[in-house]
Amino acid sequence: MPMNHHEAPVLDALAAYQDRGELGFSPPGHKQARGASPAVRAVLGDAVFLGDVLATGGLDDRREKSAVLRRAEELMADAVHAEHTFFSTCGSSLSVKAAMLSVAAPHQKLLVGRDAHKSVIAGLILSGVEPVWVEPQWDAERHLAHPPSAESVERAFAAHPDARGALVTSPTPYGTAADLRAIADVCHRRSKPLIVDEAWGAHLPFHPELPSWAMDAGADVCVTSIHKMGSGLEQGSVFHLQGDLVDHDTLASRADLLGTTSPSVLLYAGIDGWRRQMALDGHGLLGRALELTWSVRERIEEIEGLHVNGEEDFCGPGAAAEFDPLPVIIDVTELGATGYRAADWLREHHRVDMHLVDHRRISAQFTHADDVSTAARLLTALRHLSREAPTLRPAPEVHVPTPDQLRPDQACLPRDAYFSRTEDVPAERAAGRVAAEMMTPYPPGIPAVLPGERITEPLLRYLRSGVAAGMNVPDTADPKLETVRVCAEGEGP
Repeated sequence: MPMNHHEAPVLDALAAYQDRGELGFSPPGHKQARGASPAVRAVLGDAVFLGDVLATGGLDDRREKSAVLRRAEELMADAVHAEHTFFSTCGSSLSVKAAMLSVAAPHQKLLVGRDAHKSVIAGLILSGVEPVWVEPQWDAERHLAHPPSAESVERAFAAHPDARGALVTSPTPYGTAADLRAIADVCHRRSKPLIVDEAWGAHLPFHPELPSWAMDAGADVCVTSIHKMGSGLEQGSVFHLQGDLVDHDTLASRADLLGTTSPSVLLYAGIDGWRRQMALDGHGLLGRALELTWSVRERIEEIEGLHVNGEEDFCGPGAAAEFDPLPVIIDVTELGATGYRAADWLREHHRVDMHLVDHRRISAQFTHADDVSTAARLLTALRHLSREAPTLRPAPEVHVPTPDQLRPDQACLPRDAYFSRTEDVPAERAAGRVAAEMMTPYPPGIPAVLPGERITEPLLRYLRSGVAAGMNVPDTADPKLETVRVCAEGEGP
């Protein structure tokens, strides 16, 4: 069938459902808002409940003969130059796991960039896949990791020719992107697939001034979060497939294995409507967003004590290949404050919520939804922050490890450590022990320590000094890191 991007199959089916006056004796139990609490309806509005219908046996018939979802996925694939697209209502955290499990089975190897999101590590734990870590490119001056290089992937395959494929994260939450074409070439010369965790890149296919889109660069599977840089709802994700190195039916089966049997039609509708919006108006919307963002970057750079990281900071030999300007990464080092304190101050005094926060940076994530009014409010808040910087001093010291201290030895597989007998030991006695939990500064959600890695003193000092300075490490048994969960004696190697 020809592709008409004025269509929105899920939204159209929802409208038809309402027009037909369907009466459901099936979930959801609120029955089109009639049973919902009045207090809840007052906050959420009835539209949320009216759009919350069964996907099968509601939006479509019980045998899905109208093919509503399939048509919406076909339109998405056409819009982003993929051969196949799958919608997910469990976020990219599920999508990336499905992709991994389609390429490697338990006890098989997969090359994985060590700057991977915690959802990738969760996939390793669930699957028993053996990771072969590919080091990111580390900026020692700025304490920042950029995606792995093609040369690093080449070396990893040379050392582990039995690896089933590779997974890289691009772009990063800092807006830095890998040379995906070169990495795809490395993989394809060996007939191995490339998975790209492109959760931060849903917007990339729709404007030429943005970094390369994974499907255009030759990736076999890419995963995108529609709720991050798009205008879908939280948890809305899609993953795309092309070529014959990853089997379509296997990928569909893995997604079905991991996914919910009660998908949210609201999330499907958000994904579907965003595709239509981008296919019809994306170039103009993103063009205006880019123009606004470049202006905001220039004006922030004029504020005393603030520096906006740009392409000249992040790209070049030994660094990133491409750069997305929409994540506005602001270095606050010259204010004498940490990013944690700066972000908390902005929320408290201006009700401005920043995105990525670390020991020296805050991030304002711009999208096509921003305009001169949101930009002006941000600039006002940042100018006030600059004037009030003395109240945020002295900045607590965060002991960031050197690059050679960042990567502890992997003593056993993440799965084996996670499911081993464990014990919680005082942090002072944890160095040298094998971690049985992830320790993940969040955001951005890239683990500093993984299950199966032997904990080192520099990493402990970094995380504990970070927590004291305001870092959030939410996935540990003890978020204060006074104790650390490790493999019980005799369980590790």
